[in-house]
Amino acid sequence: MTEKERMVRGEIYFAYDEELKRDRLRARKLTRLFNETAEEELEYRTELLKSLFQSTGEQILIEPPFRCDYGCNIRIGDNFYANYDCIILDVCDVAIGDHVFFGPRVGVYTAADPIDAGVRNAILEYGRPITIGNSVWIGADVVINPGVTVGNNVVIGSGSVVTKDMPDNVIAAGNPCRVLRAITLEDSEYWEERRREYLEN
Repeated sequence: MTEKERMVRGEIYFAYDEELKRDRLRARKLTRLFNETAEEELEYRTELLKSLFQSTGEQILIEPPFRCDYGCNIRIGDNFYANYDCIILDVCDVAIGDHVFFGPRVGVYTAADPIDAGVRNAILEYGRPITIGNSVWIGADVVINPGVTVGNNVVIGSGSVVTKDMPDNVIAAGNPCRVLRAITLEDSEYWEERRREYLEN
């Protein structure tokens, strides 16, 4: 089994393997080109992102600067937006659903290090996949840790550190992040009324 295969499977692996170094170099080049684009080059930005990621939906908008480890382990659905300074460490699979919005400085980290110092010092690492469902809003400065699944229709408050799975239809925040309350029919009715008022004015 190659080090890349071990990495993607979430097993312990040697990070400075030659194949992995080549893959990281490719991602560095594409993200550098992306981060150097001008405001008028939206089509080129999208082209670079589609080359970088394993798959994307039709509408994807990421504000530079953006960083990732490999890119090829990231799958993004339709209508995705990430504000400035997004970082995705994708040593394992990162799956992001449709209609997901990131505030500035969101970090999605599948990468992890062994607790034992001797194993760490041998440059052995591992990771755990991260899944983010549909219609998720993640506030500024949120950190999503390895192995976490965020359900559908979830709001994560700014500054949260998400260390465990979040169920569908909740508002969650804190360090560590915890569920504050369910998203209710009253929430939907309130915001639908605000939208109607907007459309009428």
